[in-house]
Amino acid sequence: MIDYIKHQIKTFTLFELLQGLSVTGKYFFKRKITVQYPEQKTPMSPRFRGHHALRRYENGEERCIACKLCEATCPALAITIESEERADGTRRTTRYDIDMFKCIYCGFCEEACPVDAIVETREFEYHFESREGSVATKEMLLAFGDKHEKQIAKDRAVEAAYR
Repeated sequence: MIDYIKHQIKTFTLFELLQGLSVTGKYFFKRKITVQYPEQKTPMSPRFRGHHALRRYENGEERCIACKLCEATCPALAITIESEERADGTRRTTRYDIDMFKCIYCGFCEEACPVDAIVETREFEYHFESREGSVATKEMLLAFGDKHEKQIAKDRAVEAAYR
């Protein structure tokens, strides 16, 4: 009986509504933390996973040895690799595509790579004009890696400190 009376009093006085308004009122007068995005940027973790890139060795040769471990570990099946053997007996990729719409940016490809060829950069400001543009080809990934190699190397050094 007492619980019923308490319930009726809370209902009549709109107790829950006043509780909600008190929370709103508390935050209404606090300092706002809105970030004006294009001009201001929030700090980013060195472990952030963004756009993919293929890396090269210092001599300019691509690192990927076409072992296809990244393709095998990709849970979204976003990576497609085709390879062929060179005259010197080494194996290199002829096709390395990543469908960015399928990719879930889990980082498994990066972890599986034995030669540190595929990495996920800090770059998150990119877009696609069409469905075909969402597939990152080998040439695009290598160019992206060349463009951001300094930041990639710096991030890899920081990440090595975590391990």
